[in-house]
Amino acid sequence: MGRFTLGGAGYRATDSRLDHKFAFTPAVSVFVECESLEELEKAYATLSDGGTELMPLGDYGFSTKFGWTEDLYGVSWQLNYTG
Repeated sequence: MGRFTLGGAGYRATDSRLDHKFAFTPAVSVFVECESLEELEKAYATLSDGGTELMPLGDYGFSTKFGWTEDLYGVSWQLNYTG
């Protein structure tokens, strides 16, 4: 088990050697508010590399620019910029 802090928020991560019948799903996502378009675009490109784009970067009406992607490990990320 590991503990870490990102942006002042505490997280705990764990792994298991057991064979589980479940995996990551987009039902739980890490939501990140980006401070600039450059930060948003870089994070989205990095997290999408080897993963799956669920909602490409765009204006969906609820924010200036938003994207939703799964990284190569199946973790779902929602990246937002409201500028």
